[in-house]
Amino acid sequence: MKVRETGLTVGKLPTGAKNCITDVLGVMVGHVTLDYPLDEAGIDYACTGVTAILPHKGNVFKQKVTAASYVINGFGKTTGLVQVNELGQIESPIMLTNTFAVPAVAQGTLEYMLEENPEIGDTTGTINVVVGECNDSYLNSIRKFPVKPEHAIEAIKKASVRQVEEGAVGAGKGMICFGYKGGIGTSSRTIGDYTIGCLVLTNFGKKEEHQRFRYSNVEGLQETADGSIIIVLATDALLSDRQLLRVSKRCGIGLGRTGSHFSHGSGDIVIAFSTAHKIEHFSEETTEQRIQLREDHPLMNQLFTGAAEAAEEAILNSLSQAKTTKGRAGRVVNTITFTDGE
Repeated sequence: MKVRETGLTVGKLPTGAKNCITDVLGVMVGHVTLDYPLDEAGIDYACTGVTAILPHKGNVFKQKVTAASYVINGFGKTTGLVQVNELGQIESPIMLTNTFAVPAVAQGTLEYMLEENPEIGDTTGTINVVVGECNDSYLNSIRKFPVKPEHAIEAIKKASVRQVEEGAVGAGKGMICFGYKGGIGTSSRTIGDYTIGCLVLTNFGKKEEHQRFRYSNVEGLQETADGSIIIVLATDALLSDRQLLRVSKRCGIGLGRTGSHFSHGSGDIVIAFSTAHKIEHFSEETTEQRIQLREDHPLMNQLFTGAAEAAEEAILNSLSQAKTTKGRAGRVVNTITFTDGE
């Protein structure tokens, strides 16, 4: 169940109708989950997947969105963020997967986008594909490369505006958070006429670090690697890429509230975008005009608050929604059960 169903409320701002990143109009999410043995003995196991986040229903290459990324701690292997921060745009689906699957997912996403846009690399430039990752090698036989390019294509094609499935699904299938089963989580906040939504891929923290909330004493892993988290932040607020960067930094507050201290070996990365402006790839215009929020308007502070609250609740949802999962070599990671909040 979602963490709110346990009686725990995170923050003060109201959620969107679905309490989900797809509350931001047009945003779509799709999962492909791999869950099967890779040998007869079951020693090697595919416990992994792919998650695709589409900023809108149209062609993202031809209609790019304003974007930014923020690295809280840089122990990560993402692709595409250098250009995102240089140009302030995203022009592909945002893809999430495991560490060793980044090349395969990038290839599959590229194949999909080339099929949709025959002009890429021919009559126009190339494309910048964004892929984020976390290391799921405790449960997943990561060295066997179970994720293939076709899984990325399938995740994109499955994307919809419906309520996002959370927990041990898609890229989150093999992830661990605070020694318990983690994975995909999502939440949203409404601020006036605007919505801010967050989707996380959680794979960080040690059992003793999660002290703020009471939970059942089911056995969790005592020793885990530093781990990582990818935070995807979406909004329809009228923000520039610089303003998105400011808002994305506040996700670190929500992450810290759950117990993380951004470990040495943790890849903690935020990828943020706004659907308010569509940037046409093909245009003969010399100039373009945009409207953006004033920095000193109270809405900016509320967006900061919304980013922190949505990130925190999305992380808790990734835990509360994830089911006990068995992976390679017979390893099992248990679900956490929240009892009440302090």
